[in-house]
Amino acid sequence: MATISRTRTADTALTTAEKAFELLTCKPAPLVFDARPVPGLPDTTMPLDKLRQLLMFERYDSDTTDALWRQLAHQAREWGPAWVVGAIGVALPALTHLAAKISRGYARHADDVDSEVLAGFLQALRTADLAPPRLWLRLCWAAYRAGVAVVKADDAEELPPDLSSGSRSPRMPYGHPDLLLGRAAATGLITTDAAELISATRFGDALIEHLAAEQGLTASALRMRRRRAERIVATAITRGHLSGPIHSSSRREGMAT
Repeated sequence: MATISRTRTADTALTTAEKAFELLTCKPAPLVFDARPVPGLPDTTMPLDKLRQLLMFERYDSDTTDALWRQLAHQAREWGPAWVVGAIGVALPALTHLAAKISRGYARHADDVDSEVLAGFLQALRTADLAPPRLWLRLCWAAYRAGVAVVKADDAEELPPDLSSGSRSPRMPYGHPDLLLGRAAATGLITTDAAELISATRFGDALIEHLAAEQGLTASALRMRRRRAERIVATAITRGHLSGPIHSSSRREGMAT
């Protein structure tokens, strides 16, 4: 989990969470994670900052990642606020990366994006189904969607000062890519899973090989599934089906492509 640096003019939700995490992991009594029940991790206990460093530089399979986050989420839910901060701290490199990616081009909303990414992750940490598969990906997806909602609202609510007040055709591709995917899924052109697959692998950092292994598929099969969904969305954009009300005929045309 790598970070993307971003200039901040003041403390944000993510930098504040990092400071809280540093307090939890400083000597003489850092918060310690028991890695022994997690298959694939070292058979020992370790401070949470050491766990985070390990996750940043080592690649683990989906079983290990699921088990790790199942344990962290359970402890955050059952063992009190310190473990909530601890779990967030372990996730912060990925959350910072997501926030920086979302707010690129929306610098004045960067602080709000940070706040919503953190809030989305925290909500998922508290409420998500902890059963496999893809627990870590689902937690990150919740954070990503929450952050993207900030820039979606900006796209929807703010107009450039030189915009004519008259009607005109919408400009393709009609906003942020997640707007298209969410609309395509909401109207049934593609499934929610297909929208998540496209978003996670095209706009996020998920590897299609990793997702394929988690789902018991070959990478080529998952790429073919993604390609079919992308063609449907591309056809819908070309025909204008994602710029206004989508009727059942539009759905049949898109699905048949």
